[in-house]
Amino acid sequence: MKITTDMTRCIGAGMCVLTAPEVFDQSEDEGTVVLLDETPPPGLHAAVHRARQLCPSGAISVSDDGSPA
Repeated sequence: MKITTDMTRCIGAGMCVLTAPEVFDQSEDEGTVVLLDETPPPGLHAAVHRARQLCPSGAISVSDDGSPA
């Protein structure tokens, strides 16, 4: 799994942080997403997929097969 985030799309809703805090955080200055781990271990994959689904701005992309996220 490889994760990418689009800072220009992020609106700072924080759903990613609430869903997968081991992988996502929020900037203290702007409140936008901070990616803590772009290749998380398998145990976090379900939470990452859920965070992507819950992101209201579509700022999170996930690739599971090694292709670009």
